[in-house]
Amino acid sequence: MQHHNNISIHPSTTIIVVIPCYNEPNLVKSLQSLYDCEPTQTNVEVITVINSSEADSKEVLEQNQYSLNEALAWSSTHQRDKIHFSFIEATGLPKKDAGVGLARKIGMDEAYNRLASIGNKDGIIVCFDADATCAKNYLSAIESHFNQHPKSVGCSIYYEHPIDGNEFPQQIYDGIIQYELHLRYYKEALHYVGLPYSFHTVGSSMAVRAAIYHKQGGMNKRKAGEDFYFLQKVIPLGNFTEINTTTVFPSPRISERVPFGTGRAMQQWTNNNDEILFTYNFNSFKDLKIFFDTSELLFSKYEIPLPKSVLAFLKENDFESNLKKIRANATNSKHFKELLFKWFNAFKTLKFLHFCRDYFHQNQPINEAANVLLKTINLEEQESMKDLLLKYRNLQITK
Repeated sequence: MQHHNNISIHPSTTIIVVIPCYNEPNLVKSLQSLYDCEPTQTNVEVITVINSSEADSKEVLEQNQYSLNEALAWSSTHQRDKIHFSFIEATGLPKKDAGVGLARKIGMDEAYNRLASIGNKDGIIVCFDADATCAKNYLSAIESHFNQHPKSVGCSIYYEHPIDGNEFPQQIYDGIIQYELHLRYYKEALHYVGLPYSFHTVGSSMAVRAAIYHKQGGMNKRKAGEDFYFLQKVIPLGNFTEINTTTVFPSPRISERVPFGTGRAMQQWTNNNDEILFTYNFNSFKDLKIFFDTSELLFSKYEIPLPKSVLAFLKENDFESNLKKIRANATNSKHFKELLFKWFNAFKTLKFLHFCRDYFHQNQPINEAANVLLKTINLEEQESMKDLLLKYRNLQITK
C-alpha cells in the first residue's frame, strides 16, 4: 500500500471524499470536477484509491499506472487553499476480496483515521466515483447540509446519469435511462408502501459521518452492492437524510455494474441487449402496502386479512414466532410498527419482491410499472422512457 503526496491532514478538515479507481481512463476529469467546486468554509481532502488485484492483466496495471502518473502530475499544479488531493496505490490485492467494496473500504478507513487523528469524528466521509462528475456547489452543499442537520448520521445525494450527448452511443443512453428509471421507481414504490428506508443507495452519491462509519464496522468488501449493504447498517439508525440541492453525475456506462438486488431481469437485459428492462411488478408493492397499512392492528389482533402473496411469504419466513417476540417487546402499537420494520427490513423487502416475482406477480416492463405507480399516486402517465425518467426526477428532487 503506497501513499503518494500524503501530507499531514489539515486540522480544520471536515470533509474527505473517497474515490475508488480501477482501470479508469478519466480520473483527472473527475478530480477536476471536484477542484472546480465553489470554495467551502473548512478544508476538504480527496483520497483516490488506485487499486488492482493479484489476478489483474498487464493492460489493467498499465492503465492504473498511467492514471496515477497523470493524476499526480495534475495534482502537483492543482492544490489550492481548502482542497487537497492525495493518492493510495493498493496493488496485488487478494483476488477473492479485490473489487469496489474493498477499494472503498481502504479509502474510507484511511479517511476515518485521518479525521480521528485531528479529533473530528463528526467529520464527513463522502463516496464518489472515478468516472463521475458533480455540480459546482457539490462540496459546499454537503458542508452546509451537515451543519444544518447536526443529528444526520449520513445521507444520499441527488444524482442524474447523463441521458443524451455524443460521448457515448445512443444505446448506452437508452440503457441508462431505463436503469435510472428502475432505481427511481423502486425508491418511489418503497415510499408508497410506507417503508422507512426508501432512500437511494448509489455508491457514487452518498456520505456518512466518520463516527457512524466506525461504529457500524466500516465498509464491507463486497464486489457489488457494497453501497446498498453498507447503507442498510446506517439507515435504520434513524436521522438518515437526503441532499437534493446539488447533483452528482455518475457515468452512464452500465455494462460492468449490474446492481445487486435488481437481479435476474437486469442480468438478462444486459446480456441479451434487450430493448426493455423488466422490473418488479407494481402489484407486489400494492400487496405489501396492504400489509403495512394494517400491520399496527397485529399488536392486539391475531388475524388480519392479507393478500395471498404476503401470507405465503410470512409463513415461509417464520413470521409467527417473530411476531410473538415483537409483540412481547412492543410498548404500544406505534412502537410495535417500528420493531416490525426492523424485522421486515430492506433485505426482507427484496426477498419478498423476488418471492412475488417467482410465485405471484411476474416482472413487468419498467415503463409499464413506472406508469402504474404514477397513476396510483394521481400523477400523469408519460409516453416515453425519457419523459418518465424526467417526471420521476422531478418528483424526487422536490420532495
